[in-house]
Amino acid sequence: MLNSTPIFKKEIGSYFLSPIAYVVITMFLILSGYFFYSSVAYYSLISMQAMQNPYMVSGLNLTEGLISPFFANIGIIAMLIIPMLTMRLFAEEKKSGTVELLFTYPLRDMDILMGKFFAASVVYLVPIAVTAVYIIFIRTLTELPIGPILAGYLGLLLMGEAFIALGIFISSTTENQIIAAIITFGLLLLLWVIGWAANFTGPVFGKILNELSLVRHFDNFSKGVIDIKDVVFYLLFTFYCLFLTCRVIESKRWRG
Repeated sequence: MLNSTPIFKKEIGSYFLSPIAYVVITMFLILSGYFFYSSVAYYSLISMQAMQNPYMVSGLNLTEGLISPFFANIGIIAMLIIPMLTMRLFAEEKKSGTVELLFTYPLRDMDILMGKFFAASVVYLVPIAVTAVYIIFIRTLTELPIGPILAGYLGLLLMGEAFIALGIFISSTTENQIIAAIITFGLLLLLWVIGWAANFTGPVFGKILNELSLVRHFDNFSKGVIDIKDVVFYLLFTFYCLFLTCRVIESKRWRG
């Protein structure tokens, strides 16, 4: 990490000295605030109806009725926002020609890559951290189980890192930021919904599609369940995308 510090500082400066970080963070908070308000309003409506119908009370659950939808909605927002964070990381360098300057630094390719990765991760984690205000607000009104909340934030962290790693890989393969953003969003959306086709395929292929589904692995976290298989999936996905990016950087260095 220490070797990545110069690149990290450079990228953080690029984010916050331009409108990118502010636009992304603002949009993230506006959308998450709207979805949070909608979830609270809907849960309140159901609660009021349950007061008139005692049979509905047993079906009320804060984790399933409020916390799980809250984290699921933030996951969708992350899928929309992260391509805007990652699209410029290598594409802009390649288009402007400054990528050649990067190769003159006394740094390994992995140091350059991780500096950019950590910078994008910090910008992503800022609005994620701010959303804790919503949880604190609810906890002032009623008791919330802390376990599902921690599991949900862990899931957002792991899934966000996987999204960022994929976005950086796509950015390293093109000089056009818009193309990088579109392809990243398209791939994330495909991996998000790919499990929906599992019911229309054979058992073996259906299981493969389910395992590739980003949303299926996030579902457990949003419900407050930490499954080691889901943790391993996101870590392997992240490492694999970073590995591919490193290979792309190496090929660019040798091709000149």
